[in-house]
Amino acid sequence: LPWQWQPCDALEEKFHHVKVAVCHWSPLKKLKCLVPKTNLSVDAPKEDDSAILIKMNGISEHDMDDICCRDDESGSRNKVVLKVHSGSKAQQTVRRYNVLCVAPFLQHAAEKGLKYDLEPNASWIQMNHPSNVYFGCCNDTIPPRPQEHWTYDEEREEWVRSSEMEASRQYCLALQKAPQCFDFIADRKEGSLTVTCNPQVAAHRAAFALIEGRGDMMERDVSVEYRLLSSSNQADPVLNRFRLHNCQNLPETSVTLKGQFDLYERQKKAVTKMLEVENRKVSFQEIEMFEAPMPGKTGWSLNAKASRATQLRGGVIADAIGAGKTVISIAIILKGIADARSKRGEPRKSSATLVVVPPALISQWRDEIKKFTDELPNVLCIYDDSSFYDITVTMMLEADVVICPVDLLEAKKYMTRVTRVATGSTRDIDIPKVPTSTGQIEKTGAKGVWIPATSQDPYGGANNSNNQKRRNEAARFTYLYHQHINAIRQKSFDGDEKGIPLEYFEYERVFVDEIHECLCTTKDELSEAKKNSNDDTGFHKEKNRRAGREFLGITTKNPSQRPLVFRKAIFGLTATPLLDSTNRVIELANLMGNAYIITLSSHWRELERESCRNIFLDNLLEPKQSREIRKNIYAKCQDYLDLACCKNKNEEDMEGIVLVEKTSKIRMSEEEGEDYKRSQSGISPESKGFGIAPEDFDPTAGHDVSKFLKQNARLASRGEMLVKLCKQILSEKGNERTKIVVFADGRIGAGRVAAEFLNNEVGLGCTFFDKDTAVEEKNKMLSWYQYADVTEEDKKRPRVLVLEFAHAAGLNLQAECSNMILFTPLYIGDGGTTSDPIADASTELQAIGRVFRPGQAKSKVNFYRIHVEGPNGEECLDGKLIRRNTDKETIEMAVNADD
Repeated sequence: LPWQWQPCDALEEKFHHVKVAVCHWSPLKKLKCLVPKTNLSVDAPKEDDSAILIKMNGISEHDMDDICCRDDESGSRNKVVLKVHSGSKAQQTVRRYNVLCVAPFLQHAAEKGLKYDLEPNASWIQMNHPSNVYFGCCNDTIPPRPQEHWTYDEEREEWVRSSEMEASRQYCLALQKAPQCFDFIADRKEGSLTVTCNPQVAAHRAAFALIEGRGDMMERDVSVEYRLLSSSNQADPVLNRFRLHNCQNLPETSVTLKGQFDLYERQKKAVTKMLEVENRKVSFQEIEMFEAPMPGKTGWSLNAKASRATQLRGGVIADAIGAGKTVISIAIILKGIADARSKRGEPRKSSATLVVVPPALISQWRDEIKKFTDELPNVLCIYDDSSFYDITVTMMLEADVVICPVDLLEAKKYMTRVTRVATGSTRDIDIPKVPTSTGQIEKTGAKGVWIPATSQDPYGGANNSNNQKRRNEAARFTYLYHQHINAIRQKSFDGDEKGIPLEYFEYERVFVDEIHECLCTTKDELSEAKKNSNDDTGFHKEKNRRAGREFLGITTKNPSQRPLVFRKAIFGLTATPLLDSTNRVIELANLMGNAYIITLSSHWRELERESCRNIFLDNLLEPKQSREIRKNIYAKCQDYLDLACCKNKNEEDMEGIVLVEKTSKIRMSEEEGEDYKRSQSGISPESKGFGIAPEDFDPTAGHDVSKFLKQNARLASRGEMLVKLCKQILSEKGNERTKIVVFADGRIGAGRVAAEFLNNEVGLGCTFFDKDTAVEEKNKMLSWYQYADVTEEDKKRPRVLVLEFAHAAGLNLQAECSNMILFTPLYIGDGGTTSDPIADASTELQAIGRVFRPGQAKSKVNFYRIHVEGPNGEECLDGKLIRRNTDKETIEMAVNADD
């Protein structure tokens, strides 16, 4: 091609035809390879204890000047430590080193070997702690970062964080002076270049990542090993999907329940497994690895592995939907209630087990405890901030169980209470505001976009300019919240004092129901949520899962500094753990048991509160993940799941009960079809049609998928089918007084739309939670559909409950309901590749499990999906999403069952 031709020329028609010159090739009849003689020789000592890894001798004066000129411009020094780790000059030096030394080094290593074995199965070399400092505590190797400070800007009326300029400068200088894993030393007099290897540097970095921020004296328990690896010898790790195992081979633990109730065999075995965790009998080997590639093209790297043996302090009960996770939890509480009561005492030690649940499950948990035992009489239910008015310190200390909502931090006036008790202040600027946005990973590369010719936006608008502002808000909240908690815990209160926040007390153990809810927030759910549910340009605001993560302290590595402190263990309950990635397993392990899995120190949740400076430093200092490290990440994730989690099925409980899934199709009218196309905001006019899918919307180009989803939910034909199904079910013999559950996506206002269709139908109606309905009132309304009608007032209530997915998790509705309707198939995302099919399928499975579960009174449970087609039967959005959310492989990844 002509030398001046550029790829962008292909966009202009006049450049479509280009003159090229074609060479004529002739066959080569003879080829002779000549190897020029050289004075170069390679030496690699194998027996000595020096840091020398390999050495090149016989370098000519010209080559020596060439390789040293960037670090010794005067040429006066005999020994020159070459700068080969960063900077443009370093790159030039490394290129010269590659030409001169790499081939001889590789040849020598292949023929004669090095002092370290490069084979992938080579043994790790144990290291002893240095005499003067423990691994991970060397400030010369890992300089401490300057502290950040918060100040209030009166003019802008916002908090600003900053750090001292001089401290930052000193930190930068300390980083430049920090020792490296590899040093290149040129000796002009000898004509040699020596590469030294410093395993202690890698050991300090690996140990630091393992212990940093997790508590005092932990460095004493760390052991470190190292070895030298070759990238050419590393195989790609085989990463199967994560699996959870049952408790089939464990012994049974019996617990006495009320009346005729007794645990099933599998439940007794689950209790055994969790009690072993609670009693610190399950050991887990925590590891962190640091890999430092050797500059140049040898492909060698120094790998250090820091490890620490610990006992797990928590686990996950992931039994199938309806398998009795609640009663297993109650059994665990009963097994240790005497010990818990013996440990309670002022000022903070409560005998209570704290149960953190979705708001709609508070009364259900209270009723389940009352149903299965009389041995836990002191149960406190905290619905919102108003519940604290009547609860004294003594009541909290003497409670057996305290039940609270996971989104308590969002409860009106609760953070005001925390601030007032901590500081005495009720000023608005002193009260932490729960962040409304989730953390975002900044783009550091561009794929499939044209990069603008500007340094101000090198990634083509991929990064949101408000991301840092959101991170600052999140950091400010976390900082203030933890400051207030620490201040409260330094105080003492009289036994009859009321209104003390939950974070003050120390609990025997903690249970978190539907733990997956806090781990699977998507970008769309928060960053694109609009506060006004009537805003046609955005989504209905869903519960902020960020509040739940802050309440549980998901990014706080030291469990003693988390908002909820326990003495024994913390357990999570979920039937759909959504363990489709290592990130989620790493989060789960950190929260449920304080188990450290490799790379937790650089986990992406840290970005929810990082400053620009720290993001830059993280990108600068964070080591790259090799195939060896990825293999270990996966292995340790599965190790944690094997040791701390269990998933038992309940087929014997479901015998005689079948789930019948039915798809009720209806065609939209021609007029609806036109509205359906018009709602496809951002799609070009010629591309609009019934075959458009959410993936066709490009959020980076300003496409708005929310209008499309909302219009799909508002279709009159959909409402017509909903009313028809409800009437059909209620008209069947024996179903005149049955109760029906309709599930809808509250983000797009589908719940309100469904409620309007039902309430507009004479003689039908429905129960629907308004956005302002109090938590306690919601629990009361749900009970109407959990228990049989007793009074005439009960019988007069509507037969249909419209539930948004956000309110459905964990509910027991099987006693009175055997018919479910899915108003719209679930899709959460911005369009493009932003959705999470596994999370969506999991949410639909959770909805089905509210009714199709043990204890179902009917032998048949009906699950109806409303499927709206185009005016002429064209497949539209419903068909695509139904096929996606019912995909077998997707469902398997959502439940992570062993079989």
